[in-house]
Amino acid sequence: MIINIKNMVGRHDEIIVSNILNRLRLNVTYVTSGQVKLRGRVLQYQLRMLDNTLKEEGLEIIIAKKTLLVQKVKNLIYEMVYCDDEPLPVKFSGYLSQRLHYSYTYLSAIFSHECHMSIERYLIEQRIEKVKMLITTHWVLSNIACKMNYSSVSHLSTQFKKVTGITASEYKFLQEREVMRLRA
Repeated sequence: MIINIKNMVGRHDEIIVSNILNRLRLNVTYVTSGQVKLRGRVLQYQLRMLDNTLKEEGLEIIIAKKTLLVQKVKNLIYEMVYCDDEPLPVKFSGYLSQRLHYSYTYLSAIFSHECHMSIERYLIEQRIEKVKMLITTHWVLSNIACKMNYSSVSHLSTQFKKVTGITASEYKFLQEREVMRLRA
């Protein structure tokens, strides 16, 4: 049985889900971003227990087709931002359409309805989260802009301020100050 899980992105969530499945004594074939495959028969009460336990972690079993499609979009964005080091050879809209076999217009409408934000906005927010991680590892902003495939440092800085409300330099300063405070 394959179970799709909402909000499950990244290795951290995979570990949480694996631990939950082990605690519930369910036979796992694999756990990957957004999906779990179980061996054998799974009873209805076990699925309810799994869903309730997942909800405690901010996750849940996906039942609706549209919700599943949104999760697939989020997983592809996560892979692109956090896992792939190479920029996409095509426009992102074309990449999503190609990978999910739906028009970008359809994907965008479903995503906006389910998440109350556009795919573009979600992508920008994820990119800025990655930029925050890179800033705290003392990367130079020009290198971050290049790595994250921004056209310029100025473009990165503008998006960073729009999303966070502060400049990247201010963010870096606040992070360094916090580290110093914790060390004291």
